[in-house]
Amino acid sequence: MTDSKTDKAKGTANKASGKVKEAAGKATNSTETEAKGKAQQAKGELQKGKGEAKEKLKK
Repeated sequence: MTDSKTDKAKGTANKASGKVKEAAGKATNSTETEAKGKAQQAKGELQKGKGEAKEKLKK
């Protein structure tokens, strides 16, 4: 199992990468790439939340 800091870092990275993908999809008029970017952002948000929850449980 990963620690809370790792989950939070990976979540932040996924959100950032997803935003770039979404912007690229909009720029190239690719709804598929845009949707993948939004999905990756959602994954990042969940992953970050998982890390925050782990951190709270430790206290």
